[in-house]
Amino acid sequence: MPARIRKIIVQTDEVRVEMGRDIQPPVRKALALAVIDNPCAGRYVENLDALVAIGEELGALLGQRCVQALGIAPEQAHSYGKAAIVGEAGELEHAAAVLHPKLGAALRSVLGKGAAIVPSSKKIGGLGTAIDVPLGHKDAAYVRSHFDAIEARVADAPRANEIVVAIAVTDGGRPLPRIGGLDAAGIQGLDGLR
Repeated sequence: MPARIRKIIVQTDEVRVEMGRDIQPPVRKALALAVIDNPCAGRYVENLDALVAIGEELGALLGQRCVQALGIAPEQAHSYGKAAIVGEAGELEHAAAVLHPKLGAALRSVLGKGAAIVPSSKKIGGLGTAIDVPLGHKDAAYVRSHFDAIEARVADAPRANEIVVAIAVTDGGRPLPRIGGLDAAGIQGLDGLR
């Protein structure tokens, strides 16, 4: 069963100046959100395969929307993240079913690579609830310059029987990183960690 999508929102964030210093090239983040019907809302459902399939569908769709919003080739993406807010007639496990089993693989397929785990967050909330979408480098989890987040919020969602699903993709790390550790140039790309 495909996702029943009420709306899709796509936005970008572009940092050009930080602490009075020009950022060249600017660091950009794209956020794509889908407000979907929760087919399991209001009742206990043992088998959450419908939500798992929806997650796979949205991983590809929202990942493509992020890449388009950034105007980059998919392989130019640096970091990614995912999050979901479940309306009050749902449960936290509904967010887990959307986010974890198959969404990440679909997102990686869009980007052409992604050895690292896709950072995630989830919560239950009502209209206008905000959630931070955590970000990490797509090929190596230990790249500190890419530890970041972007806030996601939809003013009229989630309704009680909805889920807001968010995907974020960036074309760089934080502006002016200087806390050491592995940098993007040193990625080996073997295990998703380094």
